[in-house]
Amino acid sequence: MKINRIELENFRNFSFLEADFDDVNIIWGENAQGKTNLIEAIYLFTGAKSFRGAKDKELVKFDSEKSRIKIEFDNNEREQSAEIIIDNKRSVSLNGVKNKRDELSEELKAVIFSPVHLSMVKDGPRERRYFIDSALCQIKSNYRKLLKEYNRALSQRNSLLKDLVKHPELDSMLYIWNQNLARTGAKIIYQRLKYIDALMPYASEVYLGISSNKEKIELKYSGCDEFIEDVYDIEEKLLKAFEESKLPDIMNRNTTKGPHRDDIEIMINGKSARVYGSQGQQRSCVLAIKLAEAALLKKMTGVEPVALLDDVMSELDEKRQDYILNNIKSSQVFITCCDKEQILRLKKGKTIHIEDGKIID
Repeated sequence: MKINRIELENFRNFSFLEADFDDVNIIWGENAQGKTNLIEAIYLFTGAKSFRGAKDKELVKFDSEKSRIKIEFDNNEREQSAEIIIDNKRSVSLNGVKNKRDELSEELKAVIFSPVHLSMVKDGPRERRYFIDSALCQIKSNYRKLLKEYNRALSQRNSLLKDLVKHPELDSMLYIWNQNLARTGAKIIYQRLKYIDALMPYASEVYLGISSNKEKIELKYSGCDEFIEDVYDIEEKLLKAFEESKLPDIMNRNTTKGPHRDDIEIMINGKSARVYGSQGQQRSCVLAIKLAEAALLKKMTGVEPVALLDDVMSELDEKRQDYILNNIKSSQVFITCCDKEQILRLKKGKTIHIEDGKIID
């Protein structure tokens, strides 16, 4: 797939911008000029939230009522267009027809690397769960719905836990929510385990290349050491875990077990990348996982995702930089940098110079 053109109106620091794209696109300029904003606008067409954690209303240019983003793209040898309007909420259309936001993810696939994703290694389990869930949403059409069902059941169980403090007669209802939570939670854990198993060969190959065969990466789903990879067995074990944690859950007024508390350990040569990894090693881990995500996405959907690489070269030595630049397998890539000479070792690609929310010729 390939994005041919974009139009932005009142998005972030852009009043208006039009740009045509090539297979390789180098977006360069000083910091805080709009490079990442352009990458962010493209990523919204996957149906996801901003990768920077911004709410939709924060994407609208200051003192403007709404923003508009439009792209023209080729997918399956078919020319298409999509548009996003953001005011109080986000509305989307595909080829002039209004669509649900999630439906865009069926048409446009993208993998994003940004410095904010270093939190996948550096921070707590939430960031790693978010990565794997976001990746699965692009591969499994029903996974987003499954997450919503689980979160709804989790919220209802937590509400009941709070009520039980003053109304112990409601105790019999807890088993009903335990069953609902175990059923959907088991499916989530099962999909996560399968995804990690499929991702690991790609991530291992990329990381060995980045480290010149000196280091090995490993991913381990740490929340289910006692689970075997059968969704029904997982459901039974989850149900048992909810029942055993009943008293502490009532005391905490919160569900303390389940996929919403699980973690994915990232290790280098058997040691925690979060605890022992250098800045360059941690960045290399995220890059390896992201490039592996792109390869797996192509294998499982048949669609080659757009690669969005924001400030990808920082804190990497020249050997690691060259490996990344020469092993981008996506049909289309967008790379942001402050110094275009650093990226021009690619020896190909269109350069787009952005300054103060404008393209400079």
